[in-house]
Amino acid sequence: MNKNIFVACDTTNLNQIRKIIKETKTKKLKIGYKFGLEFFYSKSGRSFLSKINKNKVIFLDLKLNDIPNTCSAAIASLKDLKNVKYLTVHINGGYKMLKTVKKTARKINKNLKILGVTVLTSLSDESLKKIGHTKSINYLVAKQTKLAKAAGLDGVVCSGHEVKIVKKISKKMEIITPGIRLIGDKVKDQKRVMTPNKAFDNGATSVVMGRSITQGNIKKNIQKLIKLLK
Repeated sequence: MNKNIFVACDTTNLNQIRKIIKETKTKKLKIGYKFGLEFFYSKSGRSFLSKINKNKVIFLDLKLNDIPNTCSAAIASLKDLKNVKYLTVHINGGYKMLKTVKKTARKINKNLKILGVTVLTSLSDESLKKIGHTKSINYLVAKQTKLAKAAGLDGVVCSGHEVKIVKKISKKMEIITPGIRLIGDKVKDQKRVMTPNKAFDNGATSVVMGRSITQGNIKKNIQKLIKLLK
């Protein structure tokens, strides 16, 4: 089974994170670990990431979104975290910012992949209208993907519902899909959700799973996922 799963470590509790890493260990799936703002900005976050086993695939989900120089400096400050393989930036930052970010990433760590975040999975078409957008999610994701491709990013982050749109624009870029739930799980604060098998069928190269794996019995949840993806 060649399925890439990023387990979202959305907690600041180091013992819980160690438990998540230990109990998601399996030879039947390719497991990586996603760390976001909550953990990275915590007291022990950065220190923990600097010491984590280099064989673990680490996805640092910082969603950088600022002027080119500021984002470049932020990435340069991560040069000591050599074990981070993926880092996110908002495509809304614009072409120049994306190009600058990619250039800086290449300088500090040749193995660091930059992923462009499209429309957050917590948003709907109605949410976008309230922000001021007049176009649909599908339209925006297509435009954002083209921009990410032109800027030379390694991949994009989008919901499972837009994976096919991204795939048509670029067959080479990685497609990481959050908002993934096992059948029967609660949606909670997400809007555009999908099961992992459906996301992979649509063309996702990796999926991000949090609560469906980390809440309750982690080992049983992993086994449930393995059976679903057979």
